[in-house]
Amino acid sequence: MSKYDVAVIGSGPGGYVAAIRCAQLGMKTAIIEKYSTLGGTCLNVGCIPSKALLDSSHHYEDAVKHFEEHGIEIPGEIKVNLEKMIARKQSVVDQTTGGIDFLMKKNNIDVYEGLGRFKDATHITIKGKETIEIEAKNIIIATGSKPASLPFISIDKERIITSTEALKLKEIPKHLIVIGGGVIGLELGQVYKRLGSEVTVVEYMDRIVPTMDKGVSKELNKIFKKQKLKINTSHKVKSVERKGDEVIVKADNKKGEEVEIKGDYCLVSVGRRAFTDGLNAEAAGVKLTDRGLVDVNEHLQTSASNIYAIGDVIKGAMLAHKAEEEGVFVAETLAGQKPHIDYNLIPGVVYTWPEAASVGKTEEQLKEAKIEYKTGQFPMRALGRSRASMDLDGFVKVLADKNTDEILGVHMVGARAADMIAEAVVAMEYRASAEDVSRMSHAHPTFTEAIKEAALAATDDRALHI
Repeated sequence: MSKYDVAVIGSGPGGYVAAIRCAQLGMKTAIIEKYSTLGGTCLNVGCIPSKALLDSSHHYEDAVKHFEEHGIEIPGEIKVNLEKMIARKQSVVDQTTGGIDFLMKKNNIDVYEGLGRFKDATHITIKGKETIEIEAKNIIIATGSKPASLPFISIDKERIITSTEALKLKEIPKHLIVIGGGVIGLELGQVYKRLGSEVTVVEYMDRIVPTMDKGVSKELNKIFKKQKLKINTSHKVKSVERKGDEVIVKADNKKGEEVEIKGDYCLVSVGRRAFTDGLNAEAAGVKLTDRGLVDVNEHLQTSASNIYAIGDVIKGAMLAHKAEEEGVFVAETLAGQKPHIDYNLIPGVVYTWPEAASVGKTEEQLKEAKIEYKTGQFPMRALGRSRASMDLDGFVKVLADKNTDEILGVHMVGARAADMIAEAVVAMEYRASAEDVSRMSHAHPTFTEAIKEAALAATDDRALHI
């Protein structure tokens, strides 16, 4: 029987990063993955393939709608080859997952393909082509999540689908109904809207992306309506029925009136659930919560002292970069170091176009906590770079402590917001004030000038370009 210092169950961003860091710190490490490719949901059917399709569909939309304005003329009709687009997406996935194979070899990490199941707190049975058993002094659970559904919805993976099936459709839907106005639903909804689908979003809450700052939700809602996405908020879905190639969704609106929506595909994107199926956690003395999450303490340690859990299987936002930070945290904890994670400073991003990104507290959270704050906001359309690229929608908002000027939250909608938010994270990690950021030179013309201008507005209401 092979023995290890650490065994990681699951090879998503949290799992493979944890394994790499453990190996770097001198631990003999194994990683267990039930699928034939490494990388988990994110690399195979999540972050990476969805961004590939978002990028391809963005190029198509630009060619159809904006090239002529830029003085670019393309003779003949511009067409979508969905099969080739999906194939390119898959090639990106293959390259990325292949990169993880390389990193495992480089760091001398043993990879086991099969379903990892606890025999006890130090032994794991791996059921693959054959069943084997390994022993590990410490174990990290990184089994991730699966798409959630509603109890009355029967997902057939043909017409009533999850994000996994939406990434490999054989045709462009005529009318795609999206249940859930969160990140996944909006991103994939925009992909197919660009390719020619009619798209209707049905959201239970009173606004889309309800976990983000209300100003971000409002701005995205305005932009999506301009892009001809139909957004129905405060709608409670009560039935989803398939009749042949037609899907019928019935929901009650905020007045309690029944609304019927018909389409040829329905994407169910109502969130994700922790995946612990088949883990046999109780055999190792690992406790799960009522919601099926692995219960951990502040050190990400489970009720079994040598077993840790990270990523989507524990509480908190289900984000790949959160899982990565937690993977490093556990590895360094096992090595006797004193790492830290500030969960308040893990950014959230929506990769539509324009993008949306947030870090820190929202205005709603600050009001609820009765923290006095001041706001500085700057519109993207006031930037020279935005006018040059025709990316005029959105804003940057800086929230700062009214008394100390420390930045408490940054929220933005606009081109490259996903990249821009890192500046806010750095500033807040060093507990910068709005004035600190406002006095830093930002290259001109760039989108990040909006961060400086918003900081100026928050400091003393002295933005220069509005």
